[in-house]
Amino acid sequence: MNRNVTTHATTVLYDQPPADAPQEQAPVAIKRSVLNRLVHRFSVLGLIGLFIVVFWLAVAFVGPVVAPYKGGAFTSTEIFGSYSAAHLLGTDYLGRDMLSRILYGTQYTVGLALASTVAASVIGTFFGLIAAVSGRWVDEVLSRLFDALISIPSKILALVVIAAFGSSIPMLMMVAALAYIPGAFRISRSLAVNIMTLEYVQVAKARGEKLFYIARVEVLPNMIHPMLADFGLRFVFIVLLLSGLSFLGLGVQPPNADWGSLVRENIGGLAEGAPAVLMPAVAIATLTVGVNLLIDSLRRHGARSHGGGQ
Repeated sequence: MNRNVTTHATTVLYDQPPADAPQEQAPVAIKRSVLNRLVHRFSVLGLIGLFIVVFWLAVAFVGPVVAPYKGGAFTSTEIFGSYSAAHLLGTDYLGRDMLSRILYGTQYTVGLALASTVAASVIGTFFGLIAAVSGRWVDEVLSRLFDALISIPSKILALVVIAAFGSSIPMLMMVAALAYIPGAFRISRSLAVNIMTLEYVQVAKARGEKLFYIARVEVLPNMIHPMLADFGLRFVFIVLLLSGLSFLGLGVQPPNADWGSLVRENIGGLAEGAPAVLMPAVAIATLTVGVNLLIDSLRRHGARSHGGGQ
């Protein structure tokens, strides 16, 4: 016993850094460790996607603060102006600075899509877990209900609801979440049903654990990676849905604007190749491509981890 304790103490002693080691190297080592973990976790394309996603999330938070002009301010007499020192992304159909308009619009495009995706994923996953761990009749009722909802195309559902109740920020968020809750339910239920057949879940049932405990402790943590990938896909779908509604004039209403609204109101400059119509479209494209690159990297990492665990 004493020899083991001494050996352990010696090991701990050798693990300590030398007393004369420069302390300023610790932050550098931490930074290298974080960088190594990122490189190991993501591929090159995944890191590019992560950078794009983080960039647009940051713009959504600080965009209005760093914008050179107010979002609705008339800053030039030239309509559909080109790139210049005063207007880096040109001007729109009313002479407003497009860089400022895009920075202000990011909080609506990214913010609305993110809030709707969180709502859809949380609600869908909640009901998916309930259906998987509950009795057969609960599963049947929930499954048939969400099958009926998923049979309605998302754009048709959004158009009908907005035509009936009008367009507003809460209504857009509710419609986008409602359109994609059934898909999140089906994915989460499928994953949970498969996990419920595994041995450690059967052991938890044999111990007499409650259904809530089984769902929260045994099932949900083992669904995280696939549900994160599904979350990213639903975020892309909702961005495109909201942008499409705004392009049709049913999304974010003036004087506010998201990226879809900016494309619609500046469509007259398309023949001239004006930055006012190109830049919002580029913003939508970069966000969707970045999220897809990040999702693909996460999916591959999850597959490798699962394979290694087996």
